[in-house]
Amino acid sequence: MLNIFQKRELDINFIGKRGLGFFLSVVLLAVSIFSLCTKGLNYGIDFEGGLLIEATSEQVVDIKKVRDSLSFLRDLSIQTAGTEGKTILIQAKPEANQNTSQLVTKIKEILGAGYQYGQVEMIGPTIGKELKEKSLMASVLALLVISIYIWFRFEWPFALGCLLALAHDMVIVVGAFSLFQWEFDMVVVAGLLSLAGYDCNDSIVTYDRVRENLRKFRKTPVDDILNRSINETLSRTILTSLTTLFVVVVLLFVGGETLRGFSIAMVLGTIFGTYSSICIAVPLLRYFDIRSVGEVAEKQPEG
Repeated sequence: MLNIFQKRELDINFIGKRGLGFFLSVVLLAVSIFSLCTKGLNYGIDFEGGLLIEATSEQVVDIKKVRDSLSFLRDLSIQTAGTEGKTILIQAKPEANQNTSQLVTKIKEILGAGYQYGQVEMIGPTIGKELKEKSLMASVLALLVISIYIWFRFEWPFALGCLLALAHDMVIVVGAFSLFQWEFDMVVVAGLLSLAGYDCNDSIVTYDRVRENLRKFRKTPVDDILNRSINETLSRTILTSLTTLFVVVVLLFVGGETLRGFSIAMVLGTIFGTYSSICIAVPLLRYFDIRSVGEVAEKQPEG
């Protein structure tokens, strides 16, 4: 493992073992899609609608005690906000035809007079549906803009390879949220959009080396060029991913419930994004005529 960081001239046959990576990806994608089709996503209040109450106490809040006292609420979720543990966000879905004002009054009576209330609002299902549509549109547009950029920056095989690798990561991460029924809300969507940019950057670095090597080694077989490119950028890819992973893991444990969905999305995205940039994005290029891409790149000035 240390050789990856200490030695630049690695010679790992990633292309020769591409079948193993493709098989693993097919399994992960199949499990993710099956879970999404059968279990769906555990949408948060942002998408499903419901009651949101922000309450602040003078003392550190005992979450378990509050949860037990409000256990009669449907789909109850209680999260801490801030670092002091004195502010909580209560989310719940009222029963059909239940009076929201009376429910808020009842919750305040149960919590007692030791709380100050900030945000108290009811998110309707219409707003939740609109947020779902806009979130989906934002994700699709992000993928589209990224692919267009790569198409102009490189050529279409690279754009398609990056887009497929990126879609591969997004489906697996969303599938994990479905499989384990973690809450899926707008914070998670923000994590997925951040992930799109991060994953794309990983693939672009390796693609840039592929393009450079196509220009330098015109008579070398394509598989050797792809292997060489992955090995030459492997230490950079792993070091960058580990640095990012350390940060998001810390965020996962100390960021509280509010950022938990974002942190989980980033942790999974960093792991699978690194995997896909090595085992999916580059091996896919061997199925295209990238030799002609190298000839075009040779005619263009560098930079």
